[in-house]
Amino acid sequence: MNQQPPNQYQYDSYNPQQNFGQQYPYPPAPPKTSTKSIVALIFGILSILIPYIGFIPGIVAIIVASLSFKDFKQKGEQGKGLSIAGLVCGIIGTVIWGLVTLLVVIGLLMYVNGGDNYYTNF
Repeated sequence: MNQQPPNQYQYDSYNPQQNFGQQYPYPPAPPKTSTKSIVALIFGILSILIPYIGFIPGIVAIIVASLSFKDFKQKGEQGKGLSIAGLVCGIIGTVIWGLVTLLVVIGLLMYVNGGDNYYTNF
């Protein structure tokens, strides 16, 4: 009548002959990171750092990032965050250096056209 409770931690003893010759499958390799997303991030960072002509790498970053978004659906690669960061940096670099270039050109045109003449009427 006195039964012992079942041992919940009872394991089978290890038998090396039992598992001999069995090959376990390798775990699947993680998906490859997209090269286009890395290129988009690099050009996006360069668009912020290169003065005055930074809008050119910014445009390249925007184009490459948009192309990489199409590849994620087709190839199943990783790197969507890198593409988003490259796209954002490319947009920021293009806007900043586009505005700076525009202001420099406007300033040079005002200087060349005799911007001092506006204050001689007083």
